[in-house]
Amino acid sequence: MIDSHAHLEMEAFDRDRENVLRRAKMAGVETILSLALLDEGASYAKAFEVVDAHPELLTAIGCHPHEAKCFGSDGEKTLARLSQRPRLVAIGEVGLDYHYNWSPPETQRDVFRRQIRVARSLGLPLIIHQREAEKDLIEILDQEKASEVGGILHSFTAGRETALAAIERGFLISFSGILTFKNAESLREVARELPPDKVLLETDCPYLAPVPHRGKRNEPAFVRETAATLAGLKGTTVREVEEATDENFRRFFGL
Repeated sequence: MIDSHAHLEMEAFDRDRENVLRRAKMAGVETILSLALLDEGASYAKAFEVVDAHPELLTAIGCHPHEAKCFGSDGEKTLARLSQRPRLVAIGEVGLDYHYNWSPPETQRDVFRRQIRVARSLGLPLIIHQREAEKDLIEILDQEKASEVGGILHSFTAGRETALAAIERGFLISFSGILTFKNAESLREVARELPPDKVLLETDCPYLAPVPHRGKRNEPAFVRETAATLAGLKGTTVREVEEATDENFRRFFGL
C-alpha cells in the first residue's frame, strides 16, 4: 500500500518514529509521501533528514496556506532551490484555507499563484490543501494553467462538483481517515461516484486518524482502515482498492 500524504517529521513522532515506520511495513505500507513545509521555522530541514534516512519515503515541499504570510519576496527562489533533491516528486502542500485564515486570504491567493508558477517551471505536480475555498481554487488553477502539471487534492472534503472539476484538470482525489467518520456521509457519496483510476489514499498523519483509531495519533499503518471503507463503498475488496490506488500513485508520479 501507499500512504500518499504524511508528516513524519512532526514532533508527534519524535519518540517512536522508527517503530511507526516498522508498523507501517508490517501493515504492508511500502511507500509513504512525507511532506516538507516551507515555513517560518524551516521545518523542511528536519523533514528532509527523515526522508533521507528512509528509502521507502518520498517527499514534496511547499508553503502551506497557513504559512503564506511567511513566504516572502524570495519565496520562489527558495522553493525552486529546495526542490532540487532526490525523491522529491511534487510541490506541496500549497493552496487555500479560508476556515482559519491564519494568513490573509489575499496573501494565500498570491502565494498559491506563485507556487503554481514554480511547479510549472520545474515540471512538478501540485499537492493541494483546500478548505472552504472551492470557487477561488478552481479559478486560480485555470488562470495559472495548473492543468499543465496536474496534482492531488489531498484529504478531500469538498463536493462532487469540485472533485469532477479537479479531475478534468488532471488532478487526483485523495481520501484520508475523514472518509470513515460517522458524520462524513456526503463525502462517502462523492467517493462512491469517482472513477477508480482517479483516487488515492492517505493518512495526513499525525492528524485525522480513521475509525476505529479516531482521537489517537494517526500513523501510516492506519491507511488500511480508509482502504477498507472505500472498498465497502465501491463493493469491492480491500486488496483491489489497494492495487488500484497504488497503481494510480505510481502512474501519476512515473514511478
